[in-house]
Amino acid sequence: MAAAPHPPVSRAPPAPRSREVRGYSPSLRSRGEGRGEGEPQRVCVGVITGPQGVQGAVRIKSFTEIPEDITGYGPVEDETGRRCFEFHLVGTAKGVVVARVSGIDDRNQAEALRGLRLYLPRSALPQTADDEYYHADLIGLEAVLSDGAPVGRVRAIHDFGAGHTLELARPGAPPVMVPFTRAIVPVVEPKEGRLVLDPPPGLLDDNEP
Repeated sequence: MAAAPHPPVSRAPPAPRSREVRGYSPSLRSRGEGRGEGEPQRVCVGVITGPQGVQGAVRIKSFTEIPEDITGYGPVEDETGRRCFEFHLVGTAKGVVVARVSGIDDRNQAEALRGLRLYLPRSALPQTADDEYYHADLIGLEAVLSDGAPVGRVRAIHDFGAGHTLELARPGAPPVMVPFTRAIVPVVEPKEGRLVLDPPPGLLDDNEP
């Protein structure tokens, strides 16, 4: 079975266990791919970086935990959802996956796919355990306080080595970094499009302009 995109992210309780979050490349996280009403419908799992050789193979920057598994989920779609591609693994080279694309037979056709972002339905990915989330589940959620007062919206997720941190974009204020722990983020409701914060004194004030 293909592995999930990147290790899962979980919230950390007051003790040091971290909350699992599964995600994809930081360069794409801020877009919140696939999020509409409720849970996201699609997750970006890779991007074609260019052709490989002269027979139609392409290089793919894979965002799955095991890079080669990007070819193991079945057909993928482009960003519009109107084009579907089936990949056949050839190998790896310099941090990318090399694959043949069905219907692509020469270098010119492969070159035309450069920059193409590859998507899978959220339902095609392995199910997360309780208190585990894909980055796509969290990006775009509204962050509110326990009384419902809005704080901002999840723009990115970072891991600086001491557990995952949510970056919240705020209207009229600079972004704020919030540790993704059960104590500070006690409620996560992707289906409702929100999460609830219980920030310690100064966490948000220190980031005000």
